[in-house]
Amino acid sequence: MSSISAEAGDEPKVSRAGLGGWMLFDWAAQPFFTVIITFIFGPYFVSRLTDDPAHGQAMWGYTLTISGIVIAILSPVLGSIADQTGARKPWIAFFAVIKIVSLALLWFAVPGSSIIYPFIFIILASIAAEFSIVFNDSMMPRLVGEKEIGRISNMAWGLGYLGGMIVLIAVVTLLAGNPDGKTLLGMDPLFGLDPATGADARVTGPISAIWYLVFILPMFLFTPDAHKAAMPAAAAVRSGIAELRHTIGELRQRSGILRFLIARMIFQDGVNGLLALGGTFAASMFAWQTVELGVYGIILNVVAIGGCLYASRLDAKLGSKVIVTASLICLTIATLGIVSTGPGYTLFGLLPLPTTDAGGLFGTAAEKAYIVFGLLVGIAFGPVQASSRSYMARSVSPEEAGRYFGIYALSGRATTFMAPAAVATVTLMTGSARIGMMALVVFLAVGLLILIRTPYPANKPV
Repeated sequence: MSSISAEAGDEPKVSRAGLGGWMLFDWAAQPFFTVIITFIFGPYFVSRLTDDPAHGQAMWGYTLTISGIVIAILSPVLGSIADQTGARKPWIAFFAVIKIVSLALLWFAVPGSSIIYPFIFIILASIAAEFSIVFNDSMMPRLVGEKEIGRISNMAWGLGYLGGMIVLIAVVTLLAGNPDGKTLLGMDPLFGLDPATGADARVTGPISAIWYLVFILPMFLFTPDAHKAAMPAAAAVRSGIAELRHTIGELRQRSGILRFLIARMIFQDGVNGLLALGGTFAASMFAWQTVELGVYGIILNVVAIGGCLYASRLDAKLGSKVIVTASLICLTIATLGIVSTGPGYTLFGLLPLPTTDAGGLFGTAAEKAYIVFGLLVGIAFGPVQASSRSYMARSVSPEEAGRYFGIYALSGRATTFMAPAAVATVTLMTGSARIGMMALVVFLAVGLLILIRTPYPANKPV
């Protein structure tokens, strides 16, 4: 079996099967974010599980807020503990069980039932998903050399979007019914799913659970894990917490990494909010149902895959910082475009649009304008995250990857509750989802300004 040799640090090696198994983690994990959080279940939660869409958006925002707080508090601790115990796979397996069970239980979130249970299940699944990502990402410096990190990271992210898109296509073509009860292919939904009961949206929970279970197996089977001498759990916790304290103190001397983490803390909050709330915003504004939201998601994922593949080449030539900076500019413009568009206008009314509905999917001019701005999101939201991951991986050694990727996860979650909370709170105060969504622009722009003054790699002095 041929192998790929990493050229940095202790020159770790991994077989192609091992590297492929690691990359398949993104493929396995992405449908949760694509069909549950962004395009299908999230909008269903907002529009069908509550009587008031504005209240539904606020409740959805608070699910992200609560999970974000828990993730922010515990991710660095878990990353440090992982560095003490060495192995990442047992942690991934533990959180996989929580995620799979929580997703499966979303099937019971029928219209008219209590919103509390899906509220809890989404929080648990989100926490488990993000903790798993901490441990998976921290494996990367041991598997890939510095020169290849950006390319492999973007390719894995693009592979994830492909997986999410395949599940999304299956939902809108085989499972989700239009108002006439037929799927996008003109057939009855499979398994007798009834759109009137929200079955076409609820089924995405069990589907995402099964997909995740199946496709994380290659990582467990083929990807090598780091190993250290066995350490009792209590000792590992104490040592991990002590190591975390040391890392936080160490950041005072590693000012470049600290600045990068602060920049990411702010801009990733805006990215997370845009991904989680963009679909629900469209659902409430244009009354899009499962099919429209699914097609919109497919369009964005097709563009995202191309964006990641192209960025994988540019990252190797131009560096991760250039890719992240360009992506943030694109996302800021896209967010302004999205919130400036409504029935009969775009660009905050500077450009009136005809209100005639031509029929079919996205029949009004405003809906088409919304999709154009959505394409900018699709181009940028993959590379901004994949190249941020490679930015960090290039800035730390394999031996310290666990604790620094734990703090990296913290930087993506420490204020993550603030953007959804800001959107939710402003939406409730003003009664306008559009005004609430404007908060995301602030997070993207401020993070961009800090990143511009950050060295690359981040372990260089400021």
